[in-house]
Amino acid sequence: MIQERIEQKLQQSLSPVHLEVVNESYMHNVPKGAESHFKVIVVSHEFEGQRLIGRHRAVNTVLADELANHIHALAIHTYTPEEWQTQQAAPASPACLGGSKFG
Repeated sequence: MIQERIEQKLQQSLSPVHLEVVNESYMHNVPKGAESHFKVIVVSHEFEGQRLIGRHRAVNTVLADELANHIHALAIHTYTPEEWQTQQAAPASPACLGGSKFG
């Protein structure tokens, strides 16, 4: 499963103190059971001192194969542990009626 692969790769590469990988494919016009749209919430000490673009690049690098071959959309929310203490939640993803070439 793609969701499990995402979780494993992010765990191994970024050693998060908190990780959520949410399959949001059901919110889109894709076949039932699809794994094409995901939201990741990654809280890691690795992000300390990094700007948002650097954090997103790190996630994109880890998931390069999945993004190139399996994932249609990926919402990335990255935090340091200190930021997460005050945040405690990522923004909700908007509903979408668009399709996907992946199914």
